[in-house]
Amino acid sequence: MQRTEILSTHTPELFQKAVRRAAELLRAGEVVALPTETVYGLAANALDENAVAKIFQIKGRPSHNPIIVHVAGIEMAKRCAKDFPALAEKLSKSFWPGPLTIVLPRAKIIPEIVTAGGETVGIRWPSHPFIQAVIRECNFPLAAPSANLSNQISPTNAEHVRNQLGGKIALIVDGGQSQVGIESTVLDLTVSPPRILRPGMIHAESLAAVCGEIQNPESRIQNPESALRSPGLLAKHYSPKAKLLVLNWRNETDLKSQIANRKSQIANRFVIAHTKIPSGENFADVSVMPHDAEAFARAIYAELHRCDEAGAEIIVVEAPPDLPEWSGIADRLRRAAA
Repeated sequence: MQRTEILSTHTPELFQKAVRRAAELLRAGEVVALPTETVYGLAANALDENAVAKIFQIKGRPSHNPIIVHVAGIEMAKRCAKDFPALAEKLSKSFWPGPLTIVLPRAKIIPEIVTAGGETVGIRWPSHPFIQAVIRECNFPLAAPSANLSNQISPTNAEHVRNQLGGKIALIVDGGQSQVGIESTVLDLTVSPPRILRPGMIHAESLAAVCGEIQNPESRIQNPESALRSPGLLAKHYSPKAKLLVLNWRNETDLKSQIANRKSQIANRFVIAHTKIPSGENFADVSVMPHDAEAFARAIYAELHRCDEAGAEIIVVEAPPDLPEWSGIADRLRRAAA
């Protein structure tokens, strides 16, 4: 166990102090937890194979799961890719900085460990001012998957990170609550038309407005022999400790009958609903989520963390609407329930 420093960023002085400390550790080949607008990231120098290896070790991450490279600016993005086509330029002008990762052929400077041995790399320019400032201070890109143990719920605040990784890393920077709340959309530009590998809050219709035709993840057949091109493709991912059920119900009686065969005490059943809200009498806890995709995404991981911490055995989540703006949320819930 090591002492984990937690630095705040809520004044300009504290922000600058935290930037300098994070950059100092990253230059020394260490791993630190940093806020991004999607979820908190566990960051290391993306060009340092040994530093990236520490990410896999700390998270218990399978070596075949690639890591997204985070940059500050188009020029740095271009250094990470062998080719940066006109469509990448158009997408970056439309959606960067922001929660979009684009997959391109990797440049030689990106170590194979980052891409899990594959010939492509996912690149993102995050919009959170803190991670941008750190990347600029370091002047190298950061490999940064979510700052949690592998397969568990992604963290959307510094406390979530401390609960899972406190004592395992030198520094957690507290940059407040993540404003997007789920991981970035991943778009593969090495195929034509481009293919969504992982849906997120930038959805297919928005991407199609820039790209023209888009292949949705449903049309993707993953060859098990080939390297994964993106994180977030494992069947089980983003999971709470409790059993997660994603259900539709007509009313409370219907909900009770759907979970009646689950051997659990009422005291350990938690419900997360957004439209058909059950009373609390048959459940330990009923939380009401916004019926708005962006607000729901911002809150869902924190709600799953809260249920776990309260001792839930079963968490029942009301299924999201079958609409484009909910596709990223539906994807995360499906994998969390696997």
